[in-house]
Amino acid sequence: MEGIRRLGLKCTELARAQITTIRLRMLKIGAVILRNTRRIRFLLSSAYPHQGLFFEVAARLKPG
Repeated sequence: MEGIRRLGLKCTELARAQITTIRLRMLKIGAVILRNTRRIRFLLSSAYPHQGLFFEVAARLKPG
């Protein structure tokens, strides 16, 4: 979690958030996960309020 905060949440509204806050807002979400041979897709609810932040953090944590 510290790595997610340091690398993924840098310069965001959750950069200095507590671990419980990050867990509630970023990890405990309702989503459908579709796994394919080459990619994984997250289908988030359109009502999820932190959707943009989630994808921004995921892009920062993506390897390569």
